[in-house]
Amino acid sequence: MTDKLVYTKNIYNGSREELINEVKAVLSAKRFQHVLRVEKMATELADCWQVDEELASIAALTHDYAKERSDAEFLAKISEKKLDPDLNNWGNNVWHGVVGAEMVKDELGIYHEDILNAIRQHTTGGSAMTKLSQILYMADYIEEARDFPGVTEVRTLAFKDLGASVGWQTAHTLAYLVGKQVRIYPGTLLTYNTWSVK
Repeated sequence: MTDKLVYTKNIYNGSREELINEVKAVLSAKRFQHVLRVEKMATELADCWQVDEELASIAALTHDYAKERSDAEFLAKISEKKLDPDLNNWGNNVWHGVVGAEMVKDELGIYHEDILNAIRQHTTGGSAMTKLSQILYMADYIEEARDFPGVTEVRTLAFKDLGASVGWQTAHTLAYLVGKQVRIYPGTLLTYNTWSVK
């Protein structure tokens, strides 16, 4: 149960409750409730796949930390950190993970690279994903309030074959984006080619 989880690894300089309060302060009520549901799912998946629950909790609580920032803040951070200039051509859906990880590092003092990579990859995935990254990618997609065709199937799959569930999500997301005829971030295509192709 996440409410009873005590942070002991000094990844974040504070308690779970203090991290929750920092995240709550920068998010709308609706987004914050989503974050708590993602944490619940992430820690359940972590328990299933023998991944440290504290890492899963911190990654989940901070994955949308930057979600409600302005475009100007993201663009400034891309410039400040000398990130890939191509990022300037995308938007919040990509930025809040890839660039948001830099804000988590700078503002919350979280430097654990596995957590930061999980945040970076939670919407786009990646060709190389740790178990923690896979867990956050899936927890964000299948948290208990999500309701879409196939959600029950993929929830079950995530607890039986984590890598296959990553492939399932990526294939379905790609099909959705193609159907909308919107631009697709190259990282998402790399994820598809690695995880979704038989």
